[in-house]
Amino acid sequence: MGARANEPPAARTADPAEVTITFDDFYHAHFGSVTAQLCAYTGDLGQAQDLAQEAFYRALARWDRLVRYDDPVAWVRRVAWNLARSRWRRLRTARNHLLRQRPGEAEVAGPNPDRVAIDAALAQLPANHRRAVILHYLADLSVSQIAVQEGVAEGTVKSWLHRGRTALAGLLDENIEGVRDV
Repeated sequence: MGARANEPPAARTADPAEVTITFDDFYHAHFGSVTAQLCAYTGDLGQAQDLAQEAFYRALARWDRLVRYDDPVAWVRRVAWNLARSRWRRLRTARNHLLRQRPGEAEVAGPNPDRVAIDAALAQLPANHRRAVILHYLADLSVSQIAVQEGVAEGTVKSWLHRGRTALAGLLDENIEGVRDV
């Protein structure tokens, strides 16, 4: 039976000079610890698993030589760490190249508090009221254009807009006297 995760693989023969382990036993015994080390380094479990898999894949291709090493897991660890460092270098180079391509562009500022409040309030409206308000005020569609698009009467769109504006005013804690009807 194979070794459990994070346990040293069992010897296949009684003679210590002829100790041989299978790659499967080696993999199951050391994959977890190599992945944990890489996860601590990269901060991303998925990336750490990918890097460990790649390192063990490369070890499998050389298993006939690696099995004779004093510490084959050290070789796998070294390969995995080199892969992680190469990944960081590639990402840094790509970022620097991107920054050189767009030197005049400034970073986009995050949404201001008013925008966040409006988005949150819009999310609380019924779907038809929200669509009407967005189409009218953000897409600059007329009441008749919205009615055609939604397949309803113009009076229905006006009702949706009125109810949507009233609800938004209440949600945004505004004075609803200033809200005008369409």
